[in-house]
Amino acid sequence: MTEAAELPPAPEQARTVFGERFQDAVRYAELLAETGVQRGLIGPREVPRLWERHLLNCAVLSEVVPEGVTVCDVGSGAGLPGIPLALVREDLKITLLEPLLRRTNFLTEVVELLGLDHVTVVRGRAEEVLGKLPPVHVVTARAVAPLDRLAGWGVPLLRPYGQMLALKGDTAEEEVKAAGAALSKLGAESVSVVQVGEGVVDPLSTVVRVEVGESPGGVRFAAKRAKAARVGRTRRRR
Repeated sequence: MTEAAELPPAPEQARTVFGERFQDAVRYAELLAETGVQRGLIGPREVPRLWERHLLNCAVLSEVVPEGVTVCDVGSGAGLPGIPLALVREDLKITLLEPLLRRTNFLTEVVELLGLDHVTVVRGRAEEVLGKLPPVHVVTARAVAPLDRLAGWGVPLLRPYGQMLALKGDTAEEEVKAAGAALSKLGAESVSVVQVGEGVVDPLSTVVRVEVGESPGGVRFAAKRAKAARVGRTRRRR
């Protein structure tokens, strides 16, 4: 095993953000620092900054997620941002979508250990589950792909008038400009860059919010969804 720095104590902000789930957040941080590093899910150099750069950075995404909605965390990896979001928002019904088996195994272990009954782990790629998973109100993602590619995977999973929330870095504004045409074709009606985490994280977390109209993904994906739904109904009848 690669030598990793020691996990620092949880900052005081974590107690405020995670509330009653604070101890579960600590356990998750420990799992990332131990099992996550051992299985190659995160790099050992990330351990000293797990709280600020990863857990809290993701948890503050909750500030822009509506109440009581369904969420699909695309390319969930080691559970970021899906697990921190689940810890602070038990009103949400969250699907962690991840194609790699070793990652879904880890996610399943975490969900069971922390008793996250409102979280489901699904192994697969976004394009594979289109029409098989129920459309969601919100798609989340972090460090998955450039915005234009990410939107091509995430936006079609949305319900009409849903939104994709992508945690991005300093290049958020540039990515929005570069992805303008692609987002328009995918049915995006509004794209904005917002910052969250005031008083919790420094620098603030940057979120690209893509809001869609009545045809998430555009005409092409509407046809794909309809075809997948027909196939699903046929299989169920058999």
